[in-house]
Amino acid sequence: ATYLQTEDFAKRGLPFSEAVQYGDVLYLSGQIGDLNNELIPGGVGPETNQAMKNIQSVLERNGSSMDNIIKCTCMLVDINDWAAMSAEYVKFFPNHKPARSAFATTGLALGARVEIECLAYAKK
Repeated sequence: ATYLQTEDFAKRGLPFSEAVQYGDVLYLSGQIGDLNNELIPGGVGPETNQAMKNIQSVLERNGSSMDNIIKCTCMLVDINDWAAMSAEYVKFFPNHKPARSAFATTGLALGARVEIECLAYAKK
């Protein structure tokens, strides 16, 4: 396995890697809708959009892309946000939609409304 993180990410001292590559698969840690450890304002829609941009950035830095995502897991503070989250989420998959699970939880880092983690093919 290869543990992947930028220098900036490593400096944050978080207890996980941005992603781990094992064989031809990238396992991404969950992403929330933050920039520089500050949550994007506006609720679940803007947070989902930023979380997906964060996922896209991790994938592209590691030689992959959104088209290579196999499966996503979406964690919501309130299951009633499912439709608003999905409306932003689908914008990032114009060609095909990966397998997905979504569930509600009791809380997320930084008070986020949504966290999304993905598995993707590590394009060579």
